[in-house]
Amino acid sequence: MDVFEQLRRVTEQAQAENDLPDVLAARLFRIVERPELFDRYRGEIADLAGQVEQYDTYAQTGYMGMGVNNVILDGAIRRMEEKASLPP
Repeated sequence: MDVFEQLRRVTEQAQAENDLPDVLAARLFRIVERPELFDRYRGEIADLAGQVEQYDTYAQTGYMGMGVNNVILDGAIRRMEEKASLPP
């Protein structure tokens, strides 16, 4: 599966099942919709898809502090946006 399609699929799933905020989903979809800007970062896109797949609204708040929350995901998205010079 293409990394951009994978990112789209896990983003849709995180929205439906894990309450991924719409503002983060919109930024992720902007990445998916502009593969020409991000093609050279395929490895990082795959890593980002992995983070989205591990997204948990309440991550980092429990005893084990596991998962990816909105702050961590926001930072990962911001780094990708900066590489492509996209405004947040």
